Amino acid sequence: MARLQLTQALQRARWSIAWERGWPHLARLVSVIGLFLVASWAGLWLMLPFIARAIGLSLFALGALATLVPLVKFRWPSREEGLSRLDRGTGIRHRPATALADTLSTQDPMARALWQVQRERTLSSLKEIRAGLPSPRLPRHDPWALRALVAVLLVATWFAASGERGARIMAAFDWNGVLAPANVRVDAWLTPPLYTGRPPIILSAANKEAGTADAAALPVPVGSSLIVRSSGGALDVALSGGVTEAAPATDAPKGTSEKHFTIAADGTAHVRAPSGQPVWKFTATADRAPTIALAKDPERQARGSLQMSYKLEDDYGVTEAHAQFVARATDTKGAKPRPLFEPPSFSLVLPNARTRNGVGQTVKDLSEDPYAGADVTLTLTAKDESGNEGKSEPFNTRLPERLFTKPLPRALIEQRRILALDATQNSQVAFALEALMIAPEAFTPEAGQYLGLRSVATQLDRARTDAALREVVASLWSLAVTIEDGDITDVDKALKAAQDALKQALDRGASDEEIKKLTENLRAAMDKFLKQLAEKMRDNPQQLARPLDKNSKVLRQRDLDDMMRQMEQKSRAGDKEGAKALLDQLQQMLENLQMAQPGQQGDGEMEQALNELGDMIRKQQQLRDKTFKQGQDSRRDRSRNGKQGDPGMSDLQQDQQNLRDRLKKLQDQLAKQGMGQGPKGQKGQKGEKGQGGQGQQGEAGDGDDGDGLGDADSAMGDADGQLGDGNAEGAQGSQGRAIDAMRKGAQALAQAMQPGEGEGQGDGPGNNPGRQQGAGRQSDPLGRPLQSRDLGDDLSVKIPGEIDVQRVRRILEELRRRLGDTTRPQLELDYIERLLKDY
Repeated sequence: MARLQLTQALQRARWSIAWERGWPHLARLVSVIGLFLVASWAGLWLMLPFIARAIGLSLFALGALATLVPLVKFRWPSREEGLSRLDRGTGIRHRPATALADTLSTQDPMARALWQVQRERTLSSLKEIRAGLPSPRLPRHDPWALRALVAVLLVATWFAASGERGARIMAAFDWNGVLAPANVRVDAWLTPPLYTGRPPIILSAANKEAGTADAAALPVPVGSSLIVRSSGGALDVALSGGVTEAAPATDAPKGTSEKHFTIAADGTAHVRAPSGQPVWKFTATADRAPTIALAKDPERQARGSLQMSYKLEDDYGVTEAHAQFVARATDTKGAKPRPLFEPPSFSLVLPNARTRNGVGQTVKDLSEDPYAGADVTLTLTAKDESGNEGKSEPFNTRLPERLFTKPLPRALIEQRRILALDATQNSQVAFALEALMIAPEAFTPEAGQYLGLRSVATQLDRARTDAALREVVASLWSLAVTIEDGDITDVDKALKAAQDALKQALDRGASDEEIKKLTENLRAAMDKFLKQLAEKMRDNPQQLARPLDKNSKVLRQRDLDDMMRQMEQKSRAGDKEGAKALLDQLQQMLENLQMAQPGQQGDGEMEQALNELGDMIRKQQQLRDKTFKQGQDSRRDRSRNGKQGDPGMSDLQQDQQNLRDRLKKLQDQLAKQGMGQGPKGQKGQKGEKGQGGQGQQGEAGDGDDGDGLGDADSAMGDADGQLGDGNAEGAQGSQGRAIDAMRKGAQALAQAMQPGEGEGQGDGPGNNPGRQQGAGRQSDPLGRPLQSRDLGDDLSVKIPGEIDVQRVRRILEELRRRLGDTTRPQLELDYIERLLKDY
């Protein structure tokens, strides 16, 4: 055991001696290698020409060899040197390590006994034998501590080189300028993101002005790709700022070195190997959010559709747009309504697949939507391909609704809207339906209508869930349409269903066979629709005598067939956007069709006025209900507390005044249109009472027989005064008279819009100037204004499609590949380079 410990200690001692002898020489070699790494990571080889690189590398090699010369004389420590180090390291006299290694040559018993005692004493002190730590005494060889400076420089350049450490070291061994052929070249180009639609930008080493210090930075879109390709040599690119290296290229041509970079912000790129390349500066331009705004107020079309015109603008093009509606709260003091349906939201038609600056138009039929006729807030949104979104300013409007001329359908549609927008009003709707079934022999003489009312009322009474209430809403619509139109709605529904089916197929990219089948279905539905309209016109010959607008053109069946044929051709050619645009035009053509149904051919202003009047009737009824409730509360408070006066009446008075102002505004509009619903003359003084408690009226306006909107205005004035006096009962009576008068006015207005009304009157509804187009303004067969034939609207200009863009990119890539092939003739390479420069 003692001998084993001695052997291990002796081995450690010899290693320590060897380290002390060899480390000073190895330290010199490590310092030379460290200086080489410092020079490499600092980028020295990237800045020096080829000859200077060779000289510098040779000097480092000679320095390394010079440090290795002393190692030739190196010899491994002997056993005796190791024992001597152990003797010195123990600090014990008489050389214990050497004594243990000695042998006794005599056989004298006394000598052997003394020898044995000595060995035992030496063995007892064996634990104190130490080889000691090596002490190479470097300060004697490096009194200035230059080795520490090398270490500090190594750490600093390590971080400075970052991910380019290997490339900077290999730059010292780049001998392209001496050994490689002279036609080594570097090609670089920028590829903007696809959504920009911009062509690639060629960056050539021959374009020296691009890399000068005074050159302006090149503006590029954020996310652009920088591709640098070197043929016949190593490639090293120094980056700064927002230029970062992307995934390595996998499809680079054989014999070339290629790197890809992404430009996310302002930065520079410098190709340092091969040398002699310029420094490119880039300014990254961010993709702005698109803007969208209404070009004009939304308009109601002849059949109740909503037409919206909007202006779109984006730096690279809008790819999608939407219209979103939110119901406006009418009563902020009551409980929050609980709608049964989500507000309507739909996509908008774009002028082009990527619209940079243009005006779009969308016609959407919302007449069947539960929100039709409701006050809503419209917001338009636009998105570009990069995901940026822009919104328009909120616009308060009222959704157009279908015109119902018969009183019962109008009442059903009103209750349908109330129930759809607030499920908590189901009891009020049930009460209204019960009221509509009073005295069926007088108000609903047809048994089918009465049975339909009874069925819907029973369905509402049994509804316990929102799903059941939605079914009631659908039943109310079906009953109202059946009473109003009979069977013609089936044709309308079939036409609308065929249009929606074809549009959905185009959106999802259906097969040509499916598109063809759906197109045939649409053609058949459109033929039935036109046939039914023609039959209606034959049944009403007086409708044909009505004069047409001088700018109106005749729409023939051949025009519709041509449009359907073009739609099929575009779909087969893969131009789905063009096919959808033609489908939207077809829908608008049907909306603007001059062969309108009898009773629905009136002015848009007249229909809008009738809808406005219907909304005022509904608001007046709600105000009357509030007045009744407020009167009950006032009487209860007076009986309990004896308080006089009611502050709630002042709010009702203000609402009544606002409603009266709306009525006066409507009367003025109708008077300008010659509808005979102008306001009455000046009212008498409030204190001069006539029969019925109304003030004396002045002379009636033109065409007013005393039982129209003028009576409604007078009754509203009485209600306003009675609310101010706190007379709730009297106000209810006046409000009831106002409702009856407005209903009479609505009936008169609806009759004026029926066929045969107003013929022979130059300024009557049948020849309303508001329906004419502007003088001298050209229009298409449907009365729509033609686009101006300027450069922006010239339909002969062909916009490249996606297939053309892909073909151009493939051609450019093939030209770059051939340009990087150094085996091709120099004449061909020069020609290809000129082509890329011109591009």
